[in-house]
Amino acid sequence: MKNSFRHMAVAKSDLGFRLVVSCMLLLITDCQSAQEHFNKHVALFIFGDSLFDSGNNNYINTNPNFQAKFWPYGESYFNPPTGRFSNGRLIPDFIAEFAGLPLIPAYLDPHYHNKEFGYGANFASGGSGVLVETNGGLVIDLKTQLQYFSDLEKRFRKNLGDVKAKQLLSNAVYLFSCGINDYASLLRNNQSSHHHQQYVEMVIGNLTDVFKEIHEKGGRKIGITTIPQLGCLPIARAQQPCNTCYEEFNTIASLHNRAVSKKMKEMTKQFEGFMFANYDHSTALSKRMKNPSKYGFKVGDSGCCGSGPLRGLYSCGGKRGIRKFELCDNPDDYLFFDSAHPSEAACRQFAELFWEGESKVTSPYNLKAFF
Repeated sequence: MKNSFRHMAVAKSDLGFRLVVSCMLLLITDCQSAQEHFNKHVALFIFGDSLFDSGNNNYINTNPNFQAKFWPYGESYFNPPTGRFSNGRLIPDFIAEFAGLPLIPAYLDPHYHNKEFGYGANFASGGSGVLVETNGGLVIDLKTQLQYFSDLEKRFRKNLGDVKAKQLLSNAVYLFSCGINDYASLLRNNQSSHHHQQYVEMVIGNLTDVFKEIHEKGGRKIGITTIPQLGCLPIARAQQPCNTCYEEFNTIASLHNRAVSKKMKEMTKQFEGFMFANYDHSTALSKRMKNPSKYGFKVGDSGCCGSGPLRGLYSCGGKRGIRKFELCDNPDDYLFFDSAHPSEAACRQFAELFWEGESKVTSPYNLKAFF
């Protein structure tokens, strides 16, 4: 009997040893898998304005004109609202999905820490411009967004070491949506058309400086959207006689888009390894405004949420000086969710064009080629 107990004890001991070894092997395998994932995945860093802002403006001292942290924003996907200027997800959210990444967190969101930023970070701020003075003091301008990125780069180097940090930054994709608010500010100040070209050059010059600094830090792959025909957005048309397009606004948008395209081509020749995906958001949006049914929308010229002509008054949510507003039954029927921002359904379509659009839409690369 004693021998039997001894054999049972040895058997149990042997089983326990095997379990410990198995667990250790699983841990080692998991660590290797995590390391392989780190080596392979491509991070996504996002800069810009309200088309890309995932909630940074929730954490700065501003006012509701530059925030979307209240109902009905986010109603189709997020509860509670996250600060995204739409009824659901934005273009970068879908790009992350297509790339196999989680939703990229807002950099200022206190719920996130260093480990989550390994997949990227969103620095965008609704209302921001390339120029520091655009809505100054109420938003996070592009220069400050770049400073946040520089701070994060230092944390990567500290936590990962120089080699892995350099690898992460060189593999990463950098998305930009900017310029809209700079030109809105220009036209609000009634500057002469002679001044427009000089102003565009100033915006492009400052934007180029940002691209250069990202290149110096190891970034190589830039994705940028053209700015839309701003004068045909509901918010602009609602203020025009007979709700027509504000053509001066459209002219300066075209000037900007041509200048960006030219500058990006120059940079590919000047900077080693520099690549860009220039998504023609202007044409994509215009086509859907003119022929919404072709793209699955019932309404292409007015917002789902707002008030006044074309629901073009910026009143969605009732917290921006106008308390009463209208809200459609199905945002997916609308190209625009509010007076200036696309619906989630539209954002998905735009993201698809950015991700794998033909060369006439996104060129010379599409984003899929970067991942």
